[in-house]
Amino acid sequence: MQLNDQAPLSKEQAIIMLELQSKMNAKVNPAWLDAGYPYLRAVVIEASEAMEHHGWKWWKAQSCDMAQLQMELVDVWHFILSHLLLNESGNIESTADLLCETDTNEMAIEFDHQSYNIYELDLISKLELLIGISAARKTSIPLFKALLNDCDMSWNDLYSQYIGKNVLNFFRQDNGYKEGTYIKIWSGQEDNEHLVEILSELDASHPEFKEQLYDNLHERYSNFALSA
Repeated sequence: MQLNDQAPLSKEQAIIMLELQSKMNAKVNPAWLDAGYPYLRAVVIEASEAMEHHGWKWWKAQSCDMAQLQMELVDVWHFILSHLLLNESGNIESTADLLCETDTNEMAIEFDHQSYNIYELDLISKLELLIGISAARKTSIPLFKALLNDCDMSWNDLYSQYIGKNVLNFFRQDNGYKEGTYIKIWSGQEDNEHLVEILSELDASHPEFKEQLYDNLHERYSNFALSA
């Protein structure tokens, strides 16, 4: 599937995600806009973790965990949104316009005095390029869209998974993540893996999707805490 086969990100979806991201950032630090955190530094780390889930070591057998690779892209998106919001001084409307008006079908990226054709890069090379430009405090929505394409995700898929991960992030904060008391591994599985399982069982279009997801996370976490 070529990139231009995807339905574009709608402004409504962009605004909802940006509003949620702004609230999440404010939950971590109400003065997050003044703090000016280096959100693209986090993209470097999350993209590296995505490489691990894909497998990149040529000296050993590895298998691709596509569900977790997709979730890492969702994590990357959280920090890209935060970076763009920071650049727009927290203005959700102007950031949404920027996202929706960007030509996501651009094929070439200029970086480090070289020109890269997105369509000529495999998934690992795209992640490497994302890491490189993020370390240089730059970002590229066309490159991110190409990564979605390689991971069999549409903008709609990203939107539903983003909502899911946002709920998990709020759940983490509500259960001591910032204070260091939150336990990330439940019954031998990382909370991200539990999230993927729960998402597969729920209807993202349900009006109480977020509440159902939070309740499911709470039930699993409580059962783990009782058995620990």
